[in-house]
Amino acid sequence: MSIEINNESGIDVDEPKIQRLIAYNLDQLHVHPDAELAILFVDEAAMEQLHVQWMDEPGPTDVLSFPMDELRPGSEDMPTEPGLLGDIVVCPQVAVVQAEAAGHSPLEEMLLLTTHGLLHLLGFDHAEPEDEKEMFGLQRDLLVGFAMAERRR
Repeated sequence: MSIEINNESGIDVDEPKIQRLIAYNLDQLHVHPDAELAILFVDEAAMEQLHVQWMDEPGPTDVLSFPMDELRPGSEDMPTEPGLLGDIVVCPQVAVVQAEAAGHSPLEEMLLLTTHGLLHLLGFDHAEPEDEKEMFGLQRDLLVGFAMAERRR
């Protein structure tokens, strides 16, 4: 599994923990071990530029996902095909503000945003209430499972 992480944000990010999170999530979602993924942490100016360019919305956002091969979660008997999942772009500065409002750490917010971005790469969406319930439920299950795995580490 190829997970490339680049931090251009100017804020410290626990890259090894992000790497473990993504590996855990991909395993739980039965994504082929040869899948490729890139995660980029950027500052507010870079995120705002991407947000305007791709979503036609002003201001920086917390996370954007750019799927490539349109891979979907597999099953234990049938993992996804190998391929390029795509890119997840996270803005730690926005994550810090959101973490404070939510009452948890910036790292927890970045773990949430990275998981959220990964689910978008795998075809999940939250535009409709039923889709939102499914995506956010899976997101919560993945984060709880990862937290438990980290405690056992």
